[in-house]
Amino acid sequence: MNIAELNHVAIHVEDVERTHDFYSRVLRLEPLPRPAFDFPGAWFRLGSQQELHIIGDRNAPVHSHNRGTHFALLVDDIEAWEKHLTEVGADFNPKKSRPDGAWQIFIIDPDGHYIELCSKTGMAEM
Repeated sequence: MNIAELNHVAIHVEDVERTHDFYSRVLRLEPLPRPAFDFPGAWFRLGSQQELHIIGDRNAPVHSHNRGTHFALLVDDIEAWEKHLTEVGADFNPKKSRPDGAWQIFIIDPDGHYIELCSKTGMAEM
């Protein structure tokens, strides 16, 4: 018995339309077809195999933080992402270097979920 891969990350949101706009416009994620569930939501592609599932009708507080609950997305050009996030007026913390040499940026979505954009360990981007 083996676990093949992480299939998807699911987050609970208050307003699916607002969240859809954020993930498609700010993070540039590709929307995916979603089965006809009996609750609101949206699906997005994360990389080549994984997905982000948005589940609507959140009515409980979100407990997320850069040193707590969050998910991370490996990006190819941290500098370009920081510029893009600035241009679109995203709520984010400026890039910083981890002790292993990777760079990271933490973005906060409209519901307060933290998303980390990170470079590979030891990339020489500055």
